[in-house]
Amino acid sequence: MTTSPQESSKEREAAAVTRGHPQRWLILGVISLAQLTVVLDNTVLNVAIPSLTDELGASTSDIQWMINAYSLVQSGLLLTAGSAADGYGRKRMLAAGLALFGAGSLTAGLADTAGQLIAARAGMGVGGALLLTTTLAVVMQIFAPDEHAKAIGIWSAVSALGFACGPLLGGFVLDHFWWGAIFLINLPVVALGLVATVALVPESKDRQGDRPDLLGAVLSTIGMAALVYAIISGPAHGWTSGRVLATAGVAAGVLALFALWESRVPYPMLDLTFFRDQRFTGAVAGLVLISFGMGGALFLLTQQLQFVLGYGPLEAGLRTAPLALTVVLLNFSGVAAKWLARLGTPVAVLLSMVLMSAGLVAVATLTGQGYAGTLLGLLLIGVGCALGNPAMAHALMSAIPPARAGVGAGVNGTLAEFGNGLGVAVLGAVLNSRFAALVPVTATSLPAALAAAQGEGERRRVLDAFSAGVESSQLAGAAAVLLGGVAAAVLLRRAERAGASGTGGRGPEAGT
Repeated sequence: MTTSPQESSKEREAAAVTRGHPQRWLILGVISLAQLTVVLDNTVLNVAIPSLTDELGASTSDIQWMINAYSLVQSGLLLTAGSAADGYGRKRMLAAGLALFGAGSLTAGLADTAGQLIAARAGMGVGGALLLTTTLAVVMQIFAPDEHAKAIGIWSAVSALGFACGPLLGGFVLDHFWWGAIFLINLPVVALGLVATVALVPESKDRQGDRPDLLGAVLSTIGMAALVYAIISGPAHGWTSGRVLATAGVAAGVLALFALWESRVPYPMLDLTFFRDQRFTGAVAGLVLISFGMGGALFLLTQQLQFVLGYGPLEAGLRTAPLALTVVLLNFSGVAAKWLARLGTPVAVLLSMVLMSAGLVAVATLTGQGYAGTLLGLLLIGVGCALGNPAMAHALMSAIPPARAGVGAGVNGTLAEFGNGLGVAVLGAVLNSRFAALVPVTATSLPAALAAAQGEGERRRVLDAFSAGVESSQLAGAAAVLLGGVAAAVLLRRAERAGASGTGGRGPEAGT
């Protein structure tokens, strides 16, 4: 019995899905390198602030916008970028993201004024949004379902590596070159990525992508950018200031309109029925809380290492590196993927959150006794992140149909940005509140309080008050992460039971 050409084509496609793309690991390496440059640019600029202030005459406001323009544009466009990747082709959008990121990097490296650099950073944010969403979407397309957990683990480990290496790489480059070189070093990576994308990455898209949700894209971009800006500016301007309240109000109103529109449009950018899936909502809760804990913890810890323990910026960066290196080691070796397969997603998520919570408690209570206690906490947090990040990203992506992989990646990135910003804002607010209640002088920050303190005894009381504030913040973060882990694990477990019994929900590998 003979088979038609159409049947043979379908059989080949099914076999490709089962086995994965023959060059999938090479493709993963290339897109991970491209993703690394995107993540590096989230942190690398911090060490260049003194150089930018001197050479460009940048004001404090200019510096803030140089840093925030990139993250604001990127976080605001993640959902839209994921939808565009599904609709117009993930390979095409990956190439476009690389090109935009490269053009922005070149413009930033050659900028002569603060305004030019801010505009270039915003352009880089557009390319970064496309890269972060398409890379994860491509991973879901080129790997077989039984390899998704390991591949996503490597993909997420690259982000941890980028956050750890950003300040170190920036410091090295600035020691040997001028400040613009921190952007120009992206260009060879972009060129390699473009060539590899054209030659290796297969094209894939949603067959219903010819019906773009333009209004949904506009509303999500405005709403998310406003929300992230409110979170970023809250600590600096005060949570009850007119600027923050107005921006938060815009965010709430626009996102409400977005939800209303998405519930009525025939082909929504973000299908709100995803939230009825307990597997999806469990992953959402877990991703927000793990980003909340990790982002807030690093924000607080770097301040304590420098202000209280007296380390310089590079020394502080080196002492926080074990967290990211633990994530990289466990995910690149495949150990985390093996644990995930053995434990199952609900137990893995719960265990990861327990480890993270314990790590935060260790950092909160043992840092004052020397670096050994801090190291223990960082290692515990690192193991928790190595296990939890890929588990929840895999759960989220598995709860979404393969044709909407770009949107799933956009949701994943948006939640990570939101959780990280929320962790910095909320735990920072706890720190400031505790510090203000204990500090013996009237001041709005630790440097100001130290400058106003009279005598070594008063300086010591100021530092003790700051340490107490950091401890309270870390403990609050630990409690939030633990509660979030329990909630996420319960939802994921219910979804697995529902899928196994056939009474609703999705099975563990649904949608992959």
